[in-house]
Amino acid sequence: MIEKHIILEDIDPVMFYGVGNAHLTMLKALYPKLRIVARDNVIRVLGDEQQMAAFEEGVEKMRQHVLKFNSLKEEDILDITRGRRTNDDVPDDVVVYSISGRAIKARSANQQRLIDAYHDNDMIFAVGPAGTGKTYLSIALAVKALKEKTAKKIILSRPAVEAGEKLGFLPGDMKDKIDPYLQPLYDALEDMLPQVKLQDMMEKHVIQIAPLAFMRGRTLSDAVVILDEAQNTTPAQIRMFLTRMGWNTKMIITGDTSQIDLPHSQKSGLIEALHILSNVEGIGVVNLTQKDIVRHKLVTRIVNAYEEYDNECTNKN
Repeated sequence: MIEKHIILEDIDPVMFYGVGNAHLTMLKALYPKLRIVARDNVIRVLGDEQQMAAFEEGVEKMRQHVLKFNSLKEEDILDITRGRRTNDDVPDDVVVYSISGRAIKARSANQQRLIDAYHDNDMIFAVGPAGTGKTYLSIALAVKALKEKTAKKIILSRPAVEAGEKLGFLPGDMKDKIDPYLQPLYDALEDMLPQVKLQDMMEKHVIQIAPLAFMRGRTLSDAVVILDEAQNTTPAQIRMFLTRMGWNTKMIITGDTSQIDLPHSQKSGLIEALHILSNVEGIGVVNLTQKDIVRHKLVTRIVNAYEEYDNECTNKN
């Protein structure tokens, strides 16, 4: 008899063990010659050497399955233990899978252009109205890079300027003050990574979320870096951010030029950057429109109504 410890890396052990340890109970029944005890992300196995080898191989295949699909079903476990193929081929158009197993992929031609631009360039500007999926899809691309180990970390940032509110009037310490501005980024990550794994990655600074002001002085290497709501940056701020780029880094800058919350006298850094950098080699620019909106159908109607109103006001002036 031999004993081994198997560590479940990069996945949420709760998902692997199943609700009420149902998957673990199933594995014990499938490998009767082994004594299997799990605690946290470590599986302690004692028993027959031949069955131990089969168990180790099976666990690794199940771990890879969870890493790809964010799910593990009983039929997957049966297929793997019996040497059958699971549905383990990720279609070419899928970026990643959500924690519910939903495929996250482009849902419009311009969203696909964003994905293609990411692969073809080191810096991408994704510009369009609310609801076009530019932030969500950008974070999905970053999560994929982390899972495939083409990047060592994800860095997400936003300028802390929203609808005329001031940080000083918000309650709590600095983290409490800035978290509301960063919540949309948390929401997207929570849809793609299990809560336990996300928390662990944030504690280890594999995933970093910070206001734009915290970027000054840093060189961002081996990372996917996303600047969201870039229309609310000043020219000096976005210039500072863009020059933080280090080796083996991808930068995605998203924004909506119709929702600028800066004072009227202040020029948007995003608009200036698009003008200056549009023809620079290695930088891709993707413009999304109302046709790319993937939220509730009313969002499209609201965006169109406001656009018509803005045009009327412009024509009157």
